[in-house]
Amino acid sequence: MKTINILVPELPESISNATIIKWHKQVGEIICCNDNLVDIETDKVTLEVSSPCNGILKIILEKEGCTVKSNQILGEIHQQDIIQDDISHQNIIEKKKYLLDSQKSLIHSNNTNSIYVNHKKYFTPSMRRSIKKNQVTRNDKIISNHLSENLENQLNTITLNNNFSKRVKMTQLRQTIAKRLLDSKNNTAMLTTFNEVNMQPIITLRNKYGEDFKKKHGIRMGFMSFFIKATVEALKKFPHINAYIDKTDIVLYKNFNINIAISTPKGLITPVLKNVDNMSMSDIEKKIKELSIKGRENKLNITDLTGGNFTITNGGIFGSLMSTPIINPPQSAILGMHVIQKRPVVVNEKIEILPMMYLALSYDHRLIDGKESIGFLITIKNILEDFVRLLINI
Repeated sequence: MKTINILVPELPESISNATIIKWHKQVGEIICCNDNLVDIETDKVTLEVSSPCNGILKIILEKEGCTVKSNQILGEIHQQDIIQDDISHQNIIEKKKYLLDSQKSLIHSNNTNSIYVNHKKYFTPSMRRSIKKNQVTRNDKIISNHLSENLENQLNTITLNNNFSKRVKMTQLRQTIAKRLLDSKNNTAMLTTFNEVNMQPIITLRNKYGEDFKKKHGIRMGFMSFFIKATVEALKKFPHINAYIDKTDIVLYKNFNINIAISTPKGLITPVLKNVDNMSMSDIEKKIKELSIKGRENKLNITDLTGGNFTITNGGIFGSLMSTPIINPPQSAILGMHVIQKRPVVVNEKIEILPMMYLALSYDHRLIDGKESIGFLITIKNILEDFVRLLINI
């Protein structure tokens, strides 16, 4: 049988490595072509590594939690064009050290003394200090399924009052989000300006044409497509907001690539809608739906997440009334949408109850002045409150 290597996909230049999150197959298991073998996580996206052929998983070289690079060998497959149901036991490859290393488990027992005594020799000096500090005795319960390197964290969860907490390692994606947010706060002169917009005209448009829009295009008319269209027009009017600082230079983008913030089980990600100035409202809505589904299912690829010039985030879907969004570097600004809430507003010397939304623009004051930021938000406000402006280009 021919041996086929399982390789890490080619990673972009901006991504130096990835972390193995989960193996879906075990050594000796029958696999088919395109089966998902292993998930690896970069600082931007989770990638699935599929089987290149039919066969049997021969060996796993890199365990879960290991850091790997582009084209690194993760394991080997014994290629077999026809997979039979009754493969003999002799043909199943021994599971080697991988199972021994990754599945060291403690036997569940009511006798906690044996758990403490049998594994005491594995305790490092720091573990012994933790035992002494927390006054752990042979009668204390160590709740665990694995010994290995997690034992120190498990000991740290033991308190005199038997109140247990949980220590979980941050994913690489969460670590990257944390680092980028901190870098943004430390390396930009960030300032936020606010305005509010009357959403009644957009709501009226959606109520009037929503059903016809859905019948024709097969997609619901949302609010985000209106905001993206208005944002593109505002970026055209204020090009320095569609730019970034490179040392002592200002780099102006010629394209209009908009990041949209999407919440996923692993954290906030910002996939990109590219060249939105050439997209129709229906194209935008379809692309948003596609990216949202891929984000929830961890199927976004690198190209979905790179190349953005400006970010829009919608905290309103979670009920946020007002916030100060943090810039997504190296971009220079981010627009925050919020919840639509009916409020009393003075219109033509009369008080009316209108569906209002607060808008927030966080921007790098090194590049963008207050006059530009205020004008940018007013442009978006004027377009949303009178969408016909787009048709007559004012």
